[in-house]
Amino acid sequence: MDLTMETLDLSLRVAAAILLGAVIGLERQWRSRMAGIRTNALVSGGSALFVVLGAYGFDGVTADPTRVAAQVVSGIGFLGAGVILREGLNIRGLNTAATLWCAAAIGSLAGAGLYVLALVGAAFIVGANTVMRPVSRLVNSRRRPLEVEGVEDDDGPLQPIEYILEAKTNDKSEHRVRALVLQAVNRPELTLRSIQSSSGKNSRVVVHADLLASADADAAVLERAVQRISLDPKVMSVRWWAEDNADD
Repeated sequence: MDLTMETLDLSLRVAAAILLGAVIGLERQWRSRMAGIRTNALVSGGSALFVVLGAYGFDGVTADPTRVAAQVVSGIGFLGAGVILREGLNIRGLNTAATLWCAAAIGSLAGAGLYVLALVGAAFIVGANTVMRPVSRLVNSRRRPLEVEGVEDDDGPLQPIEYILEAKTNDKSEHRVRALVLQAVNRPELTLRSIQSSSGKNSRVVVHADLLASADADAAVLERAVQRISLDPKVMSVRWWAEDNADD
């Protein structure tokens, strides 16, 4: 192969790896996860570069093109561990770490010139993070109710579910709505972990409350809280949802 053609082919492999990694990272950044477009693109592109290095960077009878590429599998584990966080009883970032690991695999495939397999793999990864999310939530919604914190069953202690409550108002009514949210969630079944406000467009403010449900909490508790908050004329909208920690 001509040197120029070979360089073009290898450059195309790296470019394809970065592009597919960016597509994978787009879904993560859309959901405001720690590893987004740039991180996944860099992981995928770096993996492709290592594969190219192992295949074309060394000559001789002792050269092993798989040696460098094999280190990508173990090396990406250290980067994945950096996005896994423990917050009280919850562990966040497992799905994001797994996505980084998969992005490295896609980059390795592209670096090896297996474009079709890399494209199919990227599509399946994005599909697993999007299409299978409702399936995961459906399974969680049908599992048995939570028990009191500290009570164990045959599989060990059961963990509470995290809920997010969000209320929108204007900037002049922020303190009023924050106090209203605090009063509405002041229930023995709920534990307030944090409450924060963020500014939006047109002088709007979003009050964001992070809650933990105790043993006997159900959807009715949060529905009553939402109804109570929505009665205030300064509240533009209010909603709640269960945070799916397994998809972080």
